Amino acid sequence: EWSSPAFQQVSGVTQTCATKTVGWDNVAYFCYPFTLEMFFTQGDESEDSLPQWPVLYFEVLSLDFWQRYRVEGYGSLVLPVSPGLHMLTIPTWRPVELGTVAELRRFFIGGSPELEDITYARIPSTFKGERLSRFGFRTETTGSVTFRLYCLQQSRAFLETSALRQRMQSVLDRLGGFSQQSSVYNVLEAFQKARRRMQEARESLPRDLIGTSVSTV
Repeated sequence: EWSSPAFQQVSGVTQTCATKTVGWDNVAYFCYPFTLEMFFTQGDESEDSLPQWPVLYFEVLSLDFWQRYRVEGYGSLVLPVSPGLHMLTIPTWRPVELGTVAELRRFFIGGSPELEDITYARIPSTFKGERLSRFGFRTETTGSVTFRLYCLQQSRAFLETSALRQRMQSVLDRLGGFSQQSSVYNVLEAFQKARRRMQEARESLPRDLIGTSVSTV
């Protein structure tokens, strides 16, 4: 139920970056900026149906002086649900072959086992069963990739709530004091909810019952 504009690219390749030694690790600062815009259209509005958030898959490759490349790791991350700044460090792994010959081939010739479908790093796109078994698939941990994500969300469902919060916040700003703001805001919000419930209950009552109760009072 997610879509993106037709002109938008949903995959890309970073530049080649030389590594530097930081402590005991070899670190590459790619600083590769990318933007992604996704639209969610809710089909089933039942409370039990929760949307599946988009997943970002990535693959790390190394290139040596002789232009030999090697797969250094695969990974995936689920885009954050909440807006704002997020720093996520995702560990990576790569497939390995048994035996010394495979490692010698990787070291001297280059090349290594690769995934035909990168979604296998999490849940394959072709998987239709209930249980996913990776028995016999050998891997080893290789490192990690850090992402700095700035997330922004827009929704029509936020309009009424955001407008109410802005009106209350303007009143709270004049009062001053963070503790007073939080307590007064909670009281105002509870009052608004109680008022809406009272209006809904009053509208649901029959007209004759409302007239009788008013005359009795």
